[in-house]
Amino acid sequence: MSEISHTLQKIMRGTGIVFAGVVISMFFGFLSRILIARNFSIDEYGVYNLALTILSIAITVATLGFPNSLPREIVFYREKDPSKINKLISTALIIVVLSSILLMVFLILETENIVQIFKDGKLSQVLPIIVFTLPFSALTNVLISISQGFGRVREKIYFQNIIYPIIYLLLVISVIFLNLNFSFIFFAYTISQIFTFLILIINMLKMKILCFELSLDLTLGKKLVVFSIPLFFAGILSFVMGWTDTLMLGYYKNSEVVGLYNSASSIARLLTIFLNSISFLYVPLVSSFYIQGKLNEMGRIYQILTKWIFSLTLPLFTLIFLFSKIVIAFFFGGRYLEASRVLEILALGFMFHASTGLNGSNLIIIGKSRLNLAGTSFAALLNIILNFVLIPVYGLEGAAIATTMSYFVLNILMSFWLYKNSKIHPFSWNYVKSLVISFILLGILKSLNLNVDNIWYAVLVSIVFVGVYFLLLLFSKSIDNEDIDLLLTVEKNLGVDLTLLKRILKKFI
Repeated sequence: MSEISHTLQKIMRGTGIVFAGVVISMFFGFLSRILIARNFSIDEYGVYNLALTILSIAITVATLGFPNSLPREIVFYREKDPSKINKLISTALIIVVLSSILLMVFLILETENIVQIFKDGKLSQVLPIIVFTLPFSALTNVLISISQGFGRVREKIYFQNIIYPIIYLLLVISVIFLNLNFSFIFFAYTISQIFTFLILIINMLKMKILCFELSLDLTLGKKLVVFSIPLFFAGILSFVMGWTDTLMLGYYKNSEVVGLYNSASSIARLLTIFLNSISFLYVPLVSSFYIQGKLNEMGRIYQILTKWIFSLTLPLFTLIFLFSKIVIAFFFGGRYLEASRVLEILALGFMFHASTGLNGSNLIIIGKSRLNLAGTSFAALLNIILNFVLIPVYGLEGAAIATTMSYFVLNILMSFWLYKNSKIHPFSWNYVKSLVISFILLGILKSLNLNVDNIWYAVLVSIVFVGVYFLLLLFSKSIDNEDIDLLLTVEKNLGVDLTLLKRILKKFI
């Protein structure tokens, strides 16, 4: 088996585990959101999203880009200088502890000024509660990235994807069952984050991933921060790009509009589930190819995985894009139907993001983190300008258009710079054929204006669509040899015999 196929199989084996964890996390997290949206007012659901958005920005600032840089740096030091790994890890943790505590104090002192920006008094009640989680959430993210650098997925799956969302869901159910005040939702969030952090760090100490002795190495810390700073700003700007719509809708409109918008946004973001699952192990496993100068092999892995991400995401996109009203009513209820058009627009943006694959991860691998920053800066600025222009005129749909256009521009820039610096791109001939086939099928199905009023009929239509899509992939010979190798991984993970399927696919290569 070739080195490419072997690495692809390792990524997909880990991805299968990560994907299961992400699905569980999204399911319980999504269920928590639905319960909050259905049992509290749209206005309160909007406040909930505003508070989480502010906290998420603070976490991004407090972690200084370490969650993106540490996996790559740990791989680098394991290859070049293993003796410095413990000092690197302890230095990163000390820096994040200090930055998160300082930022938490700042947010508590500035609560009233933040409330004045969004003109919503309820924020003053809940923001001091939720910002208390900042040091714990920031450290949890960094600890997960440390385990990622060692090629481990256990910590992310068990603690971040399973334990935390289940605890939070149970606490949300308790708040609703006991008919407690809306602010108790934020106490539930805080308790679940602190508990997750505590059991995670105890586990990592037992597994000897962390050592009991913490030491601050200023030289290593400086190198880590210098490498991380572009990723830090890129992370902030990426977050700003993703959540500017929420923040500016809160500023220009009101919490109710934010609640409507985020019902659609939370569904559209499900389209990144396969991209996020595959990208978790992509950087630590593919970085070795770049270190060894094997750019052709690295590029081939990128192309195959991008095609798989697109094909796996397509069924969900079809359901969301073609039947947005049914989907949003099914999850959030009839009160949120006004956001159905927003869901269609956002689905286009997130699908394009998935279809370009792992361009940002590849820029990190080749050491071009500044290009990540440049692309994200431009896209974030564009998003702010478009939101500023479109929200006052088009409201919800204006915010969705701004976000979608920003994702288009961001991924075009990232892909262009990646190709310019490494000659790597995601568009193999077979991937291009699959894109063309899907566009034609979607256009035909959209033009039929199917009158479907039941979610299960919508699911059935989407399944038929995907079946036709994969048949056309076969007849157009859009299958690669590496696809067959990846099926071996699927076969082993699921414990099923795919011999017949592999024989059929080989005839169409």
